[in-house]
Amino acid sequence: MAVGAGVVAAALAGALGLAGCSNLGYYWHTATGHLQLMNAARPVEDWLGQGDTPERLRQRLALSQRIRAYAVTELKLPDNPSYRRYADLRRSAVVWNVVAAPAYSVTLKNWCFPVTGCVSYRGYFDETLARAEAAELTRQGYESNVYPVPAYSTLGWMNWAGGDPLLNTFIYYPEGELARLIFHELAHQVVYAKDDTTFNESFATSVERLGIARWLAGHAADAARKEYAEFDGRRSQFRALALATRKRLQEIYEGTQGAQRDALKQATLKEFREHYAQLRAGWGGEPARYRGFDLWVERANNASFGAQAAYDELVPGFEALFAREGGDWTRFYDAVKGLAGLPRDERHRLLKESS
Repeated sequence: MAVGAGVVAAALAGALGLAGCSNLGYYWHTATGHLQLMNAARPVEDWLGQGDTPERLRQRLALSQRIRAYAVTELKLPDNPSYRRYADLRRSAVVWNVVAAPAYSVTLKNWCFPVTGCVSYRGYFDETLARAEAAELTRQGYESNVYPVPAYSTLGWMNWAGGDPLLNTFIYYPEGELARLIFHELAHQVVYAKDDTTFNESFATSVERLGIARWLAGHAADAARKEYAEFDGRRSQFRALALATRKRLQEIYEGTQGAQRDALKQATLKEFREHYAQLRAGWGGEPARYRGFDLWVERANNASFGAQAAYDELVPGFEALFAREGGDWTRFYDAVKGLAGLPRDERHRLLKESS
């Protein structure tokens, strides 16, 4: 998953004195983490021109720039400095996100920041700090989760300083996954609705899905198309199972109480894991390929299901809107900007009615 709600941009504002002192330590951690990332980044041209750049990295960086150019010319995504530099952070994730939900709800806890508003996660550049935050939330009675994030967007606010860079945390993704991620993160620079993680992430997810279908059809080799289709098919199966489980949990929490509620909750989680095991058995291939799914299922709780929904819930509505705009990217973005200007409940209603 990619972070796209601009928490780092908010943290930079906070560190510069635009937020209350009670959060200053967190803002400072996030701002300094981002600045260290920016300082580690160098232009892709420098890496390509450097004789000791490994050939595998050279090929991936060249591919990333073809994808980046396609994003501008074909998907009408922003033409700016983002994803034209590269940094090796020497770790497996750029940040770790903390999410939390009550014991009998799949609605995520929100954190609020200056400028960007409220979002349903809290990101850390240090995994130890993220896990400490999750532990504290658990102590307070929440169900919490921590997950690694390969990339995030600063919403274009840092383009003056070089933009969001390519990172070692995702540069070696398969071609389809690399393109998907770049399209997703650039989409966050097109539209951002304050206080609405679900709208923002669902929009970016719709752009990635629509964009990757076109990239693969016209620019990828058969092997890349086959690899993506296989993995994305399994991801779609998993998401459908997770969303169905989330819906069932929500029904239980809203319709039952006491011991019955807890028993139904535990039975639903057990059934979820059993159904996943059945899916997993039918996928075949190397077990290591599904480690991410395995860990998600192992740690699944209300926070997990709430976070997953943010990326999927409104996607059908956005895809229907794209079709109504005749597949014209500029008209589509203008229509989404119009929705972003409406009250939250109204834009959600319109998207759900159109799906």
